[in-house]
Amino acid sequence: METAELKVFEAVARTGGMNRAAAELNTVQSNVTARIRGLEEELGCALFERHSRGVALTPAGERLLPYARRVAWLLADAARAARDDGRPRGPLTIGSLETAAALHLSPLFASYAAACPDVDMAIRPGTTAELIEAVMESRLEGAFVCGPVANQSLIEQVMFEEELVILTAPHITSIEAATQGGIARIVVLRSGCSYRQRLEALLAKRGIAVPRLMEFGTLEAIFGCVAAGLGITLLPRALIGPVWRTERVALHRLPREEAMVTTVFIHRREAHLSSALRAFLDHVRGAALTSQQPAEATISPMIANGVSRSPRMAHANTAVVPGTR
Repeated sequence: METAELKVFEAVARTGGMNRAAAELNTVQSNVTARIRGLEEELGCALFERHSRGVALTPAGERLLPYARRVAWLLADAARAARDDGRPRGPLTIGSLETAAALHLSPLFASYAAACPDVDMAIRPGTTAELIEAVMESRLEGAFVCGPVANQSLIEQVMFEEELVILTAPHITSIEAATQGGIARIVVLRSGCSYRQRLEALLAKRGIAVPRLMEFGTLEAIFGCVAAGLGITLLPRALIGPVWRTERVALHRLPREEAMVTTVFIHRREAHLSSALRAFLDHVRGAALTSQQPAEATISPMIANGVSRSPRMAHANTAVVPGTR
């Protein structure tokens, strides 16, 4: 079994057809078909079922696919390691919770870019669940997520600690008042958001049923709905004041064991840590040692909406790709 055959097999499995795989690999269909037939003969089992719309993996093909992807990733990672001479340079793609980006990372992007001008950084916002999946699938070198993660395939390092508070409209005096006899509407991000899961658990612990949800794609939209009295949410206390005006919402503090949450940086255990990523993590740790609270936190349209680039960050060779805790 050769790596070239596994590469062809993975392309056919991913695209769902011999023609499509051939186009992606810049070859002819007959070559792809011959490679797959040779691999099937060598293994002594069929890897694909042919049908009118293309092909589908057999059970044997399903079992082989993770190994093919792992081989491809190992070869690419080996090449990255060989080319890495210790100088931070080249592409660096990491993920981050929107809150971590707004409170901690945004002020560091420009200074990191100034220190490492040969690095082209891309930041992909996402929920904790989305970012963990992306790191596991090697679509990201690493990510800032809500910890602990407790995954044996990942290494996690604690980077920040936050106090979470329940936010309500300004006139609401307590969590109980906000739930109105057990009926609460919570304003949250999509499924996979760690804050959403924690808020649901907090209310369930207090015997408060949550039959109604309002889902939004940005933190700014969530904050606006809470301020308007449409529901309650759970967010870091540090966002209120530096990012959003205090008088727009009421803050309800929680016991420390329920309020404190850590942001950790995760990466694959067996992956090569590039010099660009090492330099960035050192930069983040240095800033964290200087101050536990950001000196100036601002939430730009880029962070709020996950689509546009701010002028400062564009100058810093840093791109934000659309994608939240």
